[in-house]
Amino acid sequence: MRKPGFSRKQLALPYALFLLLFVILPLFVVIRYAFTDTAGHISFRNFISFFQSSKTIGTLIYSLVVAVLTTVGCLLLAYPVAYILAKGAYVGRHTFLMLFVLPMWINFTLRITALKEILTLLEGNLALYPFLNTILCMIYDFLPFMILPLYNSLTKLDNSLLEAAADLGARRWQIFVRVVLPLSVPGIISGITMVFLPSMTNYVVLDMIYNSTYIVGSLIGSYFSSYDWHNGSVVSIILLLIICAITWISNRFAGGEQERKAGVAL
Repeated sequence: MRKPGFSRKQLALPYALFLLLFVILPLFVVIRYAFTDTAGHISFRNFISFFQSSKTIGTLIYSLVVAVLTTVGCLLLAYPVAYILAKGAYVGRHTFLMLFVLPMWINFTLRITALKEILTLLEGNLALYPFLNTILCMIYDFLPFMILPLYNSLTKLDNSLLEAAADLGARRWQIFVRVVLPLSVPGIISGITMVFLPSMTNYVVLDMIYNSTYIVGSLIGSYFSSYDWHNGSVVSIILLLIICAITWISNRFAGGEQERKAGVAL
């Protein structure tokens, strides 16, 4: 008689149970409320109301604009920093990297409160430039999440490729555009994903700066706090679909870049 043995597949049981209890079941609850009315009947009225309301559409557009500007700002600031840290010929670059990542170890609200005090000292009244202050605080909060994947991607870049391009007569800007930038695309996509998605729902920054509810995360919170689970679930489902679409596009783009990686480098 064969004794029951241990299978490595059994190690996945706790993770599967966790997904069932804390991901799949809550998602089914949200879907149920999104596609039913107050009487419990199946209805698409909640989705129709979302797209007919200028408030919800404006909130979605505002959230997308904030997320795009935050991501672009983080990318423009993080790429030179990550490149210098990864390719700089100096001792102690890991120490400098730790200094850039160090704010992540500090409480989020404490960081934003400190930056708020600095902006108040410079501007006098934060209500004068609310949108600009929001973008600045968002960039300050998510900048380390853009630096780390870029740094990891650039450190894996083979220096012999840069030397070969220089030997073939390529100028520095040509080396960057034709070799460094294409090979660092996976890090760029990873950083964009880590910054863009959470910045769409990070309403804490807006609430701490000037008590705004113009972002999707605060809109969802306002619906659920007023026990309007149906409209709150609709916004959650739409946001989930947007996130899935962005993630799918990013993965497809990253996969295509990986396939062309060797050819682009040559």
